[in-house]
Amino acid sequence: MKYHELTINTTEEAVEMISNFLHEQGAGGVSIEESGSLDRRRDLSFGQWYEVALNDIPEGNAVIKGYFTEEEDMDAHVAAVRPRIEELKNYDINVGNYEITVVTIDENDWATAWKQYFKPIRITERMTIKPTWEAYEPSAEEIVLEIDPGMAFGTGTHPTTSLCLRALESVIREGDEVIDVGTGSGILAIGAVKLGAGHVLAVDLDPVAVSSALENARLNGLEDQIQVLQSDLLGVLKISSGEASNWSDNSNPIEARVRADLAARAVNEPLGVNVPCDVIVANILAEIILLFLDDVYAALKPGGMYVASGIYENKEEVVASALLASGFEIVDRVREDKWIAFVAAKPQGER
Repeated sequence: MKYHELTINTTEEAVEMISNFLHEQGAGGVSIEESGSLDRRRDLSFGQWYEVALNDIPEGNAVIKGYFTEEEDMDAHVAAVRPRIEELKNYDINVGNYEITVVTIDENDWATAWKQYFKPIRITERMTIKPTWEAYEPSAEEIVLEIDPGMAFGTGTHPTTSLCLRALESVIREGDEVIDVGTGSGILAIGAVKLGAGHVLAVDLDPVAVSSALENARLNGLEDQIQVLQSDLLGVLKISSGEASNWSDNSNPIEARVRADLAARAVNEPLGVNVPCDVIVANILAEIILLFLDDVYAALKPGGMYVASGIYENKEEVVASALLASGFEIVDRVREDKWIAFVAAKPQGER
């Protein structure tokens, strides 16, 4: 059998968005390879090992590959992805002198070829992410997150996701109610419950992500503690306040349809958590995080914690200033490579 391999040479900063573009185009899998130079600092604090050999990808660059069936119209996929990459420049996201190439390859198992890049990985001293197809023997105290990302973004191997999990380990208290914004594969929702959260509401506007998160919750036996909803945080606030029936947004036709459907189901769709809640986590992008800080503030209890990741180093101070301007107190900044996750608190006594 043949399949198409669409390769984009770009920067590490643009990896998350461009990978998501490929998923949205229907890629059967997406692989990411970042710089493997001798000078690159590797995090070995939890005994991680790196199977992929050192490569010649320049520092700060990345190679993203999406896999498509032989029947796919690759010219159409390239034509759809290229303007979306160009649009990232409007958000000050450096895409570099990116290149897009397509090759056709013989492969019997094209749909799972990307799985060779996803191995069990230790995220913290007691938390490990394991793909469902890999054999792994955990220690007695180890927390294992079983993940099959399918077509949804989020294996936990990218710094932005692992930063979130490490931050959640420091803030989750037994019985906490949590909202995971932009859940993707559901990995952060699963991690939150396994760290002690009582219930998690996982939201995403992408129906593929909703399906993937539901399946991963099931694989981990957490269907009763994780509620997955096709929505965003604004939608959650509208439902919790009883305003969903009056909610309209004509700025984006796709989101407007999602929100109209959400409003129609709001009466019968339980949120699974009480709003305001104890913890909110969002692994998105700095530009998107800046758009809904006031919504996050409103959705948190006084003393509640906000974990925000997907922030590249050049956006660190912009996000920090915005968090402070919205009333948050910055508790910590967790770093890996050139990515930052913020841990921020809503002050006690605030509403």
